[in-house]
Amino acid sequence: MSMEWNPMTLVQSTQKVRRILTRLFKSFSMASLMAAGAMNVGCTSLTQPLAGIPVRRLPPQFLAASKNNLVPLDPSRLTQEPPRQYLIDKGDILGIYIEGVLPFSASDRVPEPPPVNFPKDDSTLDPSIGYPIVVQENGTIALPSIDPVKVKGLTLEQITELIRKAYLDARVFTDARKVHPIVTMLKERQYNVVVVRQDVGSERPQQQQGGGAKGAYLRGSDQSAAGSMIKLDAYKNDVLHALMASGGLPGINAKNEIKILRAGKADQKKRDEFIQQFYAQYYCNPDPCGCPPPIPDDPSVLKIPMRLPAGVIPAFQTEDIILEEGDVVYIESREAEVFYTGGLLPGGEYLVPRDYDLDVLGAMGIAGQGIGSRAGGSSGGGFGIQQYTIPPGELFILRKTPCNGQVTIAVDLAKAAQDPRERPLIQPGDTLILRYKPCEEVVNFGMFSFFTFGIQQIFQQTR
Repeated sequence: MSMEWNPMTLVQSTQKVRRILTRLFKSFSMASLMAAGAMNVGCTSLTQPLAGIPVRRLPPQFLAASKNNLVPLDPSRLTQEPPRQYLIDKGDILGIYIEGVLPFSASDRVPEPPPVNFPKDDSTLDPSIGYPIVVQENGTIALPSIDPVKVKGLTLEQITELIRKAYLDARVFTDARKVHPIVTMLKERQYNVVVVRQDVGSERPQQQQGGGAKGAYLRGSDQSAAGSMIKLDAYKNDVLHALMASGGLPGINAKNEIKILRAGKADQKKRDEFIQQFYAQYYCNPDPCGCPPPIPDDPSVLKIPMRLPAGVIPAFQTEDIILEEGDVVYIESREAEVFYTGGLLPGGEYLVPRDYDLDVLGAMGIAGQGIGSRAGGSSGGGFGIQQYTIPPGELFILRKTPCNGQVTIAVDLAKAAQDPRERPLIQPGDTLILRYKPCEEVVNFGMFSFFTFGIQQIFQQTR
């Protein structure tokens, strides 16, 4: 039996296949556009939900402390008041001239004139006369023909009279009228102090270029500190003079404190033994619900805060800011005082202000996302679909807690715009994640679907 070829049958089959392929293409296109729309408006709050504690229910210990009420420390508290008269101590170099004795000259010869010494250009001393005599470690000076003379704690006038009396008592001179010692200050004693600064020569805040976040602070790749050995004259051996000799008061890249490491009190071996015993007591009886306690501060390290609450008197005394031989002044960098952004915020790392408060709205502004603007910083202008979407209204703060814990803080941006109590302060280590609320995602997806497919269907109906 033979089949007769019918051209109409072939045409009908071709049209049927075309209609099937057209429907499949439309279905695939619609599915692709819906997936793109879901990605455009965001669906993470539905697929990856976050839960946090509302700001008003957050315990006070998890809130950042305010900085706006802090006032700078008076720099005069970092210096010592010099005495009215200079008091001699070990390390001073005196200029002494005693006719006939220092230098020695025979009685039948004319005594040599005393040498004249001119100080260096950067010295505050007056020109002096006499031969250099160093004050020894025990506070005495050695002179010809007499026993060592103890001069520690005396003035130049008192030393002059003491030397005169010592030569008369030793009967080196029999006539008191011929003993006229001359004592002047040739060189003041100095203290070698080490100043280590991480705020001098470090990277300055820069704006991140390219596709990154606007206004991001870039951290320097070189974390080394600038150190120098400084010689401080007597009665100028204090923290303020050390700072001024090494670049001035700490800048904005430094922490608001100065550390002083005492060379005379530091005993590293004893400190290491104390740390081992301290943690051994905890690990012998560990608390399953707790964590190792913070180690106490080293008693040889003094911390001086550079900003204090108004009306609070500093706890350190004047003798605490006086530096001795080998002491170390350490100014630590605040490179680690940063917060991070993610989610619908442009990802980045930003420096937390040192001297003033920064709340969540200000942090969003630094990251380039103003409150009420579209995700990614869009202002809503133009004729794009984002023009019709609702901006994200929920911000989560991931805040670190002791023992490597974390607390999640939920911020309602609509409430935060009206109530300052709904705007928690940012502290170092925070991570800010901007999200859509579930209802916002549903509304945005519906609006996207309408403007994408609804208008398309209207145009098709009018054809």
